[in-house]
Amino acid sequence: MSDIVIKARAWLGTPYLHQGTYKGKGCDCLGLIRGVWREVLGAEPGVVPPYTPDWSEPAGEEALMLAAQSWLVPADGDCWQAGQVLLFRMRQNSVAKHLGILSGGATGFSFIHAYSGHGVIESPLSGPWTRKVAARFTFPLEG
Repeated sequence: MSDIVIKARAWLGTPYLHQGTYKGKGCDCLGLIRGVWREVLGAEPGVVPPYTPDWSEPAGEEALMLAAQSWLVPADGDCWQAGQVLLFRMRQNSVAKHLGILSGGATGFSFIHAYSGHGVIESPLSGPWTRKVAARFTFPLEG
Protein backbone atom coordinates (compact mmCIF):
# COMPACT_ATOMS: atom_id res chain seq x y z
CA MET A 1 0.00 0.00 0.00
CA SER A 2 1.17 3.53 -0.79
CA ASP A 3 2.90 5.38 2.06
CA ILE A 4 0.78 8.39 1.03
CA VAL A 5 -2.41 6.39 1.63
CA ILE A 6 -1.16 5.10 4.99
CA LYS A 7 -0.39 8.67 6.08
CA ALA A 8 -3.74 9.98 4.75
CA ARG A 9 -5.75 7.26 6.49
CA ALA A 10 -4.22 8.33 9.80
CA TRP A 11 -6.14 11.61 9.30
CA LEU A 12 -9.55 9.85 9.17
CA GLY A 13 -11.90 11.35 11.74
CA THR A 14 -10.13 14.72 11.82
CA PRO A 15 -12.86 17.39 12.06
CA TYR A 16 -13.48 19.73 9.14
CA LEU A 17 -11.98 23.18 9.69
CA HIS A 18 -11.69 25.72 6.88
CA GLN A 19 -7.98 26.50 6.34
CA GLY A 20 -6.99 24.02 9.07
CA THR A 21 -3.96 21.77 8.47
CA TYR A 22 -3.59 19.65 11.60
CA LYS A 23 -4.33 15.96 12.02
CA GLY A 24 -6.83 15.30 14.79
CA LYS A 25 -7.51 19.02 15.33
CA GLY A 26 -9.04 20.17 12.06
CA CYS A 27 -8.43 20.55 8.34
CA ASP A 28 -10.09 21.19 5.03
CA CYS A 29 -9.31 19.35 1.79
CA LEU A 30 -6.21 21.45 1.08
CA GLY A 31 -5.12 21.15 4.70
CA LEU A 32 -5.22 17.36 4.38
CA ILE A 33 -2.93 17.47 1.34
CA ARG A 34 -0.63 19.96 3.09
CA GLY A 35 -0.49 17.83 6.23
CA VAL A 36 0.32 14.65 4.31
CA TRP A 37 2.96 16.62 2.36
CA ARG A 38 4.64 17.64 5.65
CA GLU A 39 4.59 14.06 6.92
CA VAL A 40 6.04 12.59 3.74
CA LEU A 41 8.24 15.36 2.29
CA GLY A 42 8.92 17.77 5.14
CA ALA A 43 8.42 21.53 4.96
CA GLU A 44 5.77 22.84 2.59
CA PRO A 45 7.19 24.38 -0.60
CA GLY A 46 5.55 27.76 -0.16
CA VAL A 47 3.18 29.90 1.84
CA VAL A 48 -0.52 29.35 1.18
CA PRO A 49 -2.39 32.66 1.17
CA PRO A 50 -5.80 32.91 2.86
CA TYR A 51 -8.62 31.56 0.70
CA THR A 52 -12.38 31.48 0.81
CA PRO A 53 -14.47 28.30 0.75
CA ASP A 54 -15.59 29.06 -2.82
CA TRP A 55 -11.97 28.82 -4.13
CA SER A 56 -12.20 31.88 -6.38
CA GLU A 57 -15.31 30.49 -8.05
CA PRO A 58 -17.05 33.89 -8.42
CA ALA A 59 -14.08 35.27 -10.40
CA GLY A 60 -13.71 32.08 -12.43
CA GLU A 61 -10.03 31.80 -11.52
CA GLU A 62 -8.40 28.36 -11.38
CA ALA A 63 -6.41 29.18 -8.22
CA LEU A 64 -6.37 25.62 -6.88
CA MET A 65 -5.51 24.07 -10.27
CA LEU A 66 -2.63 26.53 -10.75
CA ALA A 67 -1.30 25.81 -7.27
CA ALA A 68 -1.50 22.05 -7.86
CA GLN A 69 0.36 22.44 -11.16
CA SER A 70 3.06 24.45 -9.38
CA TRP A 71 3.79 22.01 -6.54
CA LEU A 72 2.60 18.57 -7.66
CA VAL A 73 3.52 16.37 -10.63
CA PRO A 74 0.87 15.58 -13.27
CA ALA A 75 -0.10 11.89 -13.13
CA ASP A 76 0.75 9.73 -16.13
CA GLY A 77 -2.00 9.08 -18.67
CA ASP A 78 -4.82 6.79 -17.66
CA CYS A 79 -2.91 5.01 -14.89
CA TRP A 80 -4.84 5.60 -11.66
CA GLN A 81 -2.77 4.65 -8.61
CA ALA A 82 -3.34 4.86 -4.89
CA GLY A 83 -1.61 7.90 -3.45
CA GLN A 84 -2.42 10.22 -6.35
CA VAL A 85 -3.95 13.60 -5.54
CA LEU A 86 -7.33 14.11 -7.19
CA LEU A 87 -8.59 17.58 -8.06
CA PHE A 88 -12.36 17.91 -8.49
CA ARG A 89 -14.76 20.32 -10.18
CA MET A 90 -17.82 20.17 -7.96
CA ARG A 91 -20.04 21.52 -10.74
CA GLN A 92 -19.67 21.26 -14.50
CA ASN A 93 -17.96 24.28 -16.07
CA SER A 94 -16.85 25.63 -12.68
CA VAL A 95 -13.38 25.99 -11.21
CA ALA A 96 -11.70 23.06 -9.50
CA LYS A 97 -12.17 23.46 -5.75
CA HIS A 98 -11.89 20.12 -3.97
CA LEU A 99 -8.99 17.72 -3.36
CA GLY A 100 -8.61 14.14 -2.23
CA ILE A 101 -6.07 11.32 -2.14
CA LEU A 102 -6.82 8.22 -4.19
CA SER A 103 -6.93 5.06 -2.09
CA GLY A 104 -8.20 1.60 -2.74
CA GLY A 105 -9.64 -1.52 -1.32
CA ALA A 106 -10.84 -4.95 -2.31
CA THR A 107 -13.89 -3.46 -4.03
CA GLY A 108 -12.13 -0.75 -6.07
CA PHE A 109 -10.93 2.79 -5.72
CA SER A 110 -11.92 5.16 -2.98
CA PHE A 111 -10.50 8.49 -1.90
CA ILE A 112 -9.67 10.26 1.33
CA HIS A 113 -10.84 13.85 1.64
CA ALA A 114 -11.94 16.47 4.13
CA TYR A 115 -15.55 17.31 3.48
CA SER A 116 -17.55 20.08 5.10
CA GLY A 117 -19.94 18.65 7.66
CA HIS A 118 -18.14 15.28 7.71
CA GLY A 119 -14.45 15.84 8.47
CA VAL A 120 -11.83 13.58 6.94
CA ILE A 121 -13.53 10.53 5.47
CA GLU A 122 -12.83 7.81 2.92
CA SER A 123 -15.48 7.69 0.21
CA PRO A 124 -16.01 5.28 -2.69
CA LEU A 125 -14.84 6.79 -5.96
CA SER A 126 -18.26 6.29 -7.50
CA GLY A 127 -19.31 7.36 -10.99
CA PRO A 128 -20.53 10.80 -9.88
CA TRP A 129 -17.23 11.51 -8.12
CA THR A 130 -15.15 10.14 -11.01
CA ARG A 131 -16.92 12.46 -13.45
CA LYS A 132 -15.90 15.42 -11.26
CA VAL A 133 -12.16 14.63 -11.43
CA ALA A 134 -10.50 17.53 -13.26
CA ALA A 135 -6.88 16.41 -12.84
CA ARG A 136 -4.66 13.87 -11.12
CA PHE A 137 -1.25 14.54 -9.62
CA THR A 138 1.44 12.77 -7.63
CA PHE A 139 3.54 14.09 -4.79
CA PRO A 140 7.06 15.03 -5.96
CA LEU A 141 8.78 12.17 -4.15
CA GLU A 142 12.49 11.69 -4.40
CA GLY A 143 13.26 8.58 -6.43
